[in-house]
Amino acid sequence: MSRSFAPPAAGRRVGAGFITLYVLAYMGLWLALLAPVMVTLPLKIDDLVGAEAAPGALGLVTGVGALLALFGNPFFGRMSDRTTSRFGMRRPWMVAGLVGGAVGLTVIALAPAVWLVVIGWAIAQLSFNALLAAVVAVIADQIPEQQRGAVSGVLGICLPIALVIGTYVVQLVAPLGQLAMFLFPVLITAVLVVAFMLVLDDRRLAAEDRPAWSVREFLATFYINPKQAPDFAWAWLSRFLFVLGQSFLLTYQAFYLLNKIGVPAPDLPDSVFIATLVSSIFWVALSLIGGKLSDATGRRKIFVMASALVYGAGLLTVALSSHMSLFLVAMAITGAGIGIYFAVDLALVTDVLPDRDNAAKDLGVFNIASALPQSIAPAIAPAILAVGGGDYSVLFVVAGVSTIIGAIAVLKVRGVR
Repeated sequence: MSRSFAPPAAGRRVGAGFITLYVLAYMGLWLALLAPVMVTLPLKIDDLVGAEAAPGALGLVTGVGALLALFGNPFFGRMSDRTTSRFGMRRPWMVAGLVGGAVGLTVIALAPAVWLVVIGWAIAQLSFNALLAAVVAVIADQIPEQQRGAVSGVLGICLPIALVIGTYVVQLVAPLGQLAMFLFPVLITAVLVVAFMLVLDDRRLAAEDRPAWSVREFLATFYINPKQAPDFAWAWLSRFLFVLGQSFLLTYQAFYLLNKIGVPAPDLPDSVFIATLVSSIFWVALSLIGGKLSDATGRRKIFVMASALVYGAGLLTVALSSHMSLFLVAMAITGAGIGIYFAVDLALVTDVLPDRDNAAKDLGVFNIASALPQSIAPAIAPAILAVGGGDYSVLFVVAGVSTIIGAIAVLKVRGVR
């Protein structure tokens, strides 16, 4: 007979070995998800439709994928919270996410047309969001409150490291062809996630403890009443506006380098790698400092607000960049801002979750604030570019303003300092 497992998050501190493997698994997840967005998807689309049609086609691919992620992450989070497998609540979804992600990326690499790229990216997004929902829930399941700021700070460095490793691996295996460029990052992901699964004392749910399923329960998967959880709602809005600004940069950085800076297409992987490396150095340094300072001072909001303002300033600097040196300065500024932001924001959100017993579901709803902008950004970018006469600088001014408004929104959170 299965038994319900009570996570240690209420008190017992977790060891360095567990945290290390958890951080590596989290980093591996973003390695598989971000490497295509940064380099291989734009190159694949450019090969299929040419430079002139590529921005619109890329917007279609990433927009559809982000829209599916919008619903997929909270859905898989809720399913994870209800899973009664003898292997645990989170582990089965980690396995399913890895396998499905690899299948989706294979479809993209071999696709002869954009519509197949859309299907492949949809499969990959749904799968990686199942993996994401399970991995992120571990911080609420396993990490006690007094360690969350520090662990969140370490998790904050995973994205830039994943970006650097991802762009480097893609650059390294480029001579082997597009299939290798898509699949090598996810192979690394599989090794890291499996290593973590082997040591995870996964939370378990007895079948008799699983709540009844209903239409109302299903619809609640995607929604939390802001009147009942106002702190969560304001944190959600702040993250939404921040990621909207970030999504413009992640999705259109390659085209900015090609069209505004004048980087030749063969040099694009190297240029993206250098820009990512510069941003990541500042991201890592500030993330480690921010998380520890947040725990030491017991404050979250001031760090989240200040870092969002810095990131917005970096996006405005991108808008002013007409040569590579200034663009790299802008990337350094964005790295400093995002490093502190992601170091502390996850800890802030975990502190204001409405229902700790359904942490994966609530974190899935919060992840909509990260997924929805990735769909909205490519949908509205062509209109912004049209208004701006095709000038990508206008796009990044809009991105900077969005992020700055997000910084102001976090002031409305009352339940944490």
